[in-house]
Amino acid sequence: MAGIFPQSDWLKSLEIYLNTNEKYAQVAKKWEGDLVFEIKADGALPEDVYVYLDLWHGKCRKSSIMQEGESFDADFVLTAPFSNFVRVLKGDLDPMQAMLTRKLVVKGNLAYMMRNVPTVLEFVRCAQDVTDKVLGE
Repeated sequence: MAGIFPQSDWLKSLEIYLNTNEKYAQVAKKWEGDLVFEIKADGALPEDVYVYLDLWHGKCRKSSIMQEGESFDADFVLTAPFSNFVRVLKGDLDPMQAMLTRKLVVKGNLAYMMRNVPTVLEFVRCAQDVTDKVLGE
């Protein structure tokens, strides 16, 4: 896959991958909720980046890099420094452990997310699969 995290080409690759991945479609078939990655400036990332994904029943209906000042009302907002997102994408930080230790802060229905751990983990696996490069490498 092509693209540099967290740029728009990476996000488009992720959207296509999610929409063509049969395993993700099966595991996430009951998931209903959009999310925003609030990626805080850190290291090679000079300013905050906001990534939006509308995930619904095993498909990504929409994705975008949000513009500064654009408001969002997502079901879930995941906030972390750029370096923590990179660690998750490289497999150096377990996503569930990151949430529990608040290295990745989740706003939204945490009970819903915890009932859907397989979906969360499959989503992360897909994001890892499309991440060949990250900003600054």
